[in-house]
Amino acid sequence: MANEQVLTAEQVVDNARRYLVGEDIEFVQRAYDFAKEAHREQYRKSGEPYIIHPIQVAGILVDLDMDPETIAAGFLHDVVEDTDVTLEDIKAAFNDEVAMLVDGVTKLGKIKYKSKEEQQAENHRKMFVAMAQDMRVILIKLADRLHNMRTLKHLPQEKQRRISNETLEIFAPLAHRLGISKIKWELEDTALRYLNPQQYYRIVNLMKKKRAEREEYLDGVINEVRDKVNEVSIKAEISGRPKHIYSIYRKMALQNKQFNEIYDLLAVRIIVSSIKDCYAVLGIIHTCWKPMPGRFKDYIAMPKPNMYQSLHTTVIGPKGDPLEVQIRTVEMHQIAEYGIAAHWAYKEGKVANEQASFEEKLTWFREILEFQNESTNAEEFMESLKFDLFSDMVYIFTPKGDVIELPAGSVPIDFSYRIHSEIGNKTIGAKVNGKMVTLDYRLKTGDIIEILTSKHSYGPSQDWLKLAQTSQARNKIRQFFKKQRREENIEKGRELVEKEIRNLEFDLKEVLVSDNIKRVAEKFNFSHEDDMYAAVGYNGITAAQVANRLTEKWRKKRDQEQQEVTLQEITREPKRMGPSKRRDSGVVVQGVDNMLIRLSKCCNPVPGDEIVGFITKGRGVSVHRADCTNVHTDEAENRLIPVEWETDINSGKEFNVEIEISGFDRRGLLNEVLQAVNETKTNISAVSGRSDRNKMATIHMSISIHNINHLHKVVERIKQIRDIYSVRRIMQ
Repeated sequence: MANEQVLTAEQVVDNARRYLVGEDIEFVQRAYDFAKEAHREQYRKSGEPYIIHPIQVAGILVDLDMDPETIAAGFLHDVVEDTDVTLEDIKAAFNDEVAMLVDGVTKLGKIKYKSKEEQQAENHRKMFVAMAQDMRVILIKLADRLHNMRTLKHLPQEKQRRISNETLEIFAPLAHRLGISKIKWELEDTALRYLNPQQYYRIVNLMKKKRAEREEYLDGVINEVRDKVNEVSIKAEISGRPKHIYSIYRKMALQNKQFNEIYDLLAVRIIVSSIKDCYAVLGIIHTCWKPMPGRFKDYIAMPKPNMYQSLHTTVIGPKGDPLEVQIRTVEMHQIAEYGIAAHWAYKEGKVANEQASFEEKLTWFREILEFQNESTNAEEFMESLKFDLFSDMVYIFTPKGDVIELPAGSVPIDFSYRIHSEIGNKTIGAKVNGKMVTLDYRLKTGDIIEILTSKHSYGPSQDWLKLAQTSQARNKIRQFFKKQRREENIEKGRELVEKEIRNLEFDLKEVLVSDNIKRVAEKFNFSHEDDMYAAVGYNGITAAQVANRLTEKWRKKRDQEQQEVTLQEITREPKRMGPSKRRDSGVVVQGVDNMLIRLSKCCNPVPGDEIVGFITKGRGVSVHRADCTNVHTDEAENRLIPVEWETDINSGKEFNVEIEISGFDRRGLLNEVLQAVNETKTNISAVSGRSDRNKMATIHMSISIHNINHLHKVVERIKQIRDIYSVRRIMQ
């Protein structure tokens, strides 16, 4: 999937003729014409006509051999979100199937949410639920994300990082779980280029330097393998396997290795015509070179959950270097590259039984609907999804030898509920590899587990909710309590909510009216108020969440009353709020004297910043930076007044500023940053840092500076440090 070529609509349709004919081609062409008209006057950030994006998305779907409806939805995927076209219009012009696919990838852009995070989580939830009903939704979304990543250079740096992070957290793992390695690798490599450009280009340069040496080595290996395979009359396609930049980066970061210590930089892939030939070639490889202990994996006998099959072995090659070899059939290679898309690929007269068999292999994904029904908010849903679907997996054996896949970190309770709800509810203990273990024992790949049950068991305890790691297990435990103790939970939940409302100092009779309770219950996706109270009772949602929703109208009213104040009232403050206070802040209000003035802690303005004054209740004027988000609301606009820095401000006065430093997490980085700041004779009042799984270090630092020029001097000094990518001033 080349990422440089920009396809035209004619090229996409011509490529589709490779496997589509007649009416199907006309259907796809009609979708393009419709999208072109809908996006007629729209342009992308790059300045190109917007229609170029849907054309590239449809082109990616054609490369995957998708059916006409999916390709049409690729052309149309943004028309409902970005134009006046409705889903009803699409149904009328095409069919219900295309409308359903378009709806599945359409964001909830016209609904207002409390935060960007909540909106993003709701968009993901909508997409995943649609995907659980029809897998083609995610194929369209992955194609959409892939082209967006290819054109990310046209966006601001902050958006590049946010979108790249989301790609690594959600879309690349999803492509992996669905087995679409062709898309997964490009998403990961492109995201790394924007998240850690220094390491990305370092690895690229190292690979270029050693390319000729590697190619010469691999040519010798391939020729030797080809000769041996030909001796036993096995037809095989043998090639060097490209190593992807992100996987090299991950190994270097997680295993603390240097570039030349990565084993599988040298890799050979052998594609044969049958499973029998796979094992025959494996024997040949192990005859030629000694296999490395613990480095053989048979994914043919035990396929991965994403249907990936192949033999993997690492041997000591001709020059004593580790050499990785993959052996698979043509069909296995097709699934390894295209995963679920290989099953959805358009085939005339597709057998229903074949599709049903494929659906059975993806039963794990239907659990998404169960998560959706049990989750009361989108953030909880996404956290569950990230753990259950995107974390590393372990493979556990039942006493009969069946393999059960669970997220890494799972415990026997997760295993028992994965087998059946009743087994989970009746669990009293577990044996792992023949020995008794506690219910919080972390399962490992290869463990043989036996669940001990008793028909006299009273069921799970509340503590199991803390022990269970998977959403499936926690949901089933909650369902047990919901059914067994409904009345008790309703009463308990009502008491907790009423207590929270009293703590917020609101009148119960005023707040707990039927219309208000019904409205809030519906917001939490409950059909009846008793269901909501029961959920509070069994810890499905918190009493604080419900109380906050019930009282939001009264809280807004109270906040408005507290904020109603005029400049005239403030200027009547006592004399003690006069010149001394003004001199402390270094700011004056134009045309007004004798006023309390303080610098806002949310944006920490310093001399040299553009500033505005904000009238507060009983605390004078709060001074903010002109670009502070807290003063850019409709309500704040009416309470702003002009202010300015004093011309004779004391140069020795210090102002607190928060900065965020991002860079590659290496040994000694923090010490170098602290030393650089000290060299500028700047006081540090607080410092904290963290590192993510991509070895990206983020350092937060609170420093005391004299003015904006002093701040610029500090920032420029920090930027000179090796492996520092960005330094920015932040608001608290």
